[in-house]
Amino acid sequence: MVTIEIRQALPSEYDAVGELTVEAYSHDGYVRGDYARTLRAAADRAAKAELWVAADESGLLGSVTYCPAGSVYREIGLDDEGEFRMLGVVGRARGLGVGTALTERCIERTRELGLGRIVMCSATYMTTAHRIYQRLGFVRIPDRDWSPIAGVDLWAFALDL
Repeated sequence: MVTIEIRQALPSEYDAVGELTVEAYSHDGYVRGDYARTLRAAADRAAKAELWVAADESGLLGSVTYCPAGSVYREIGLDDEGEFRMLGVVGRARGLGVGTALTERCIERTRELGLGRIVMCSATYMTTAHRIYQRLGFVRIPDRDWSPIAGVDLWAFALDL
């Protein structure tokens, strides 16, 4: 059984986390426009949000950006909601529960901050991720759906805690 550790990324890991996130999104063809630059900017995400990683004895397996109130990385979250973005898992670690573990860490972080709801957006074509979120109890909130660029439609999801 693989033991997965969820923790905040170390500064020495920022470059690797950025590349991991680009790889995860590129694996399924999900990098459009200049989004790779945003995905690669792990140090900026760590400075302006919270950068969490999943790791085991073999190294980094995935990452997620938790965006507290006031973070420039927030997209749809209200001040009384938690929000996360850019969850990515490397191809070799898919199916091991890494995405679920990172999502659960974001849920727990939201509880730690005393917030009663967590929200996030996911591209309409990221159906594997949608199954994880729905299994954890997230529901669609279509009134917050949006599109950052032409051809990329994002569905909003929320979980009341």
